[in-house]
Amino acid sequence: MSKEVVFDIETQNTFADVNNDFKKLKISCVSIYQYETDAYTSFEERELKNLWPILEKADRLIGYNSAHFDLPVMANYYLGDFSKFPHLDIMVQVKENLGFRLKLNDIAQATLDNIEKSAEGLQAIRWWKEGKIDEIKKYCEQDVRVTKEVYEFGKKNKQLFYKSLTGEVLPFRVNFDMPKVEVGAGKSINLTLPF
Repeated sequence: MSKEVVFDIETQNTFADVNNDFKKLKISCVSIYQYETDAYTSFEERELKNLWPILEKADRLIGYNSAHFDLPVMANYYLGDFSKFPHLDIMVQVKENLGFRLKLNDIAQATLDNIEKSAEGLQAIRWWKEGKIDEIKKYCEQDVRVTKEVYEFGKKNKQLFYKSLTGEVLPFRVNFDMPKVEVGAGKSINLTLPF
């Protein structure tokens, strides 16, 4: 059974609030989907210590724009090194194959039937300021659901779709297969904490 984990984060503030300093971005919520348990779970900032063991045992982390945004923000809280974790950033594959970046929702709308994001990140920050953490969790879990569905479609079909500027729906190739691990080099935990 796969131990892959699909994840997404929401923050309490924006880059504009912190003068583009990743170190000052604060997490409001991290939501995950675990293939091993077939469950969605959300963690508030104060609960992140419960998230780290799950990520450390994952076969691979899967996100969208996660290498550029999610992991650097999470690194503000985690003592280990996320760069050593097996990781698939779907947006990186999109850019490598198309030559430009696309929003997750644009790919979802072109690729999937009736599955899309429920809001946008700035709304989640407004909810944070209003104390509506349950709304943030629902939104973040929906983002994880969309990422998971895009990932599964791409893994199965080796392609995703997007709309061109003229509105034409076009396919592009992706490869979401797990990288090959050398024989005898299997691992059971991502040990990156400094001791």
